[in-house]
Amino acid sequence: MGGRVALVTGASRGIGRAVAVALAADGHRVAACFGSDAVAGQETCAAIESTGGEAMSVEVDVSRPDSVDAAFSRVEEAWGKVEVLVSNAGITRDGLLMRMSDEQWADVMHTNLDGAFHVLRRATPGMVRARWGRIVLVGSVVALTGSAGQANYASAKAGLVGLTRTVARELGSRGITANLVAPGPIATAMTDAVSDERRTQMTGQVPLGRFGTPEEVAAVVAFLCSDAAGYVSGAVLPVDGGLGMGH
Repeated sequence: MGGRVALVTGASRGIGRAVAVALAADGHRVAACFGSDAVAGQETCAAIESTGGEAMSVEVDVSRPDSVDAAFSRVEEAWGKVEVLVSNAGITRDGLLMRMSDEQWADVMHTNLDGAFHVLRRATPGMVRARWGRIVLVGSVVALTGSAGQANYASAKAGLVGLTRTVARELGSRGITANLVAPGPIATAMTDAVSDERRTQMTGQVPLGRFGTPEEVAAVVAFLCSDAAGYVSGAVLPVDGGLGMGH
């Protein structure tokens, strides 16, 4: 099934980089999008190219529609329409609800929820014309369980569930699937910044007793982007070691 054009946001590190590498291993040409760290974006491309894959590094601020449009235009000029979209870009601005500033709330919403809307709106017309497309949004287990100190993050990720399922209903008749992957604690730079005490607490809540890896999330995303997943749409797939079971 090689030869598809894939675009991954937040691909400069962590889950996004692992997804970009996995899609390239499946034969896709991958536009690895980064927000501000151009060096990390190039490192993702180098990882892909070292195994014979084809990649380009693309700067984009998903919170700005004009930046999203420019990024897609660059990819389209080089390779054609985006057929596989993975919306992974996200940030955290944690704080207890009573102390959370408007800026903390707005920053997370603009990137994590508005950003997904912007890339979906830009990608889907081409998929509709082609009558084929794969869309995967990267959410979080906290969208279903809640998380103290993350009212903004949990709310934005919960919004992605409704967005994903609406897209699945609107575009399913055009051969387009839309799904959401909900990771639990994953060993990334974001979780590395957490205190040892908090990491121990988080690990203790996971039935499998460990953090997941970006590659484990990427394997699920790659499946959802494949032809084999053609009858999977509107799903929320947990990759969380059992943390969110029952939600």
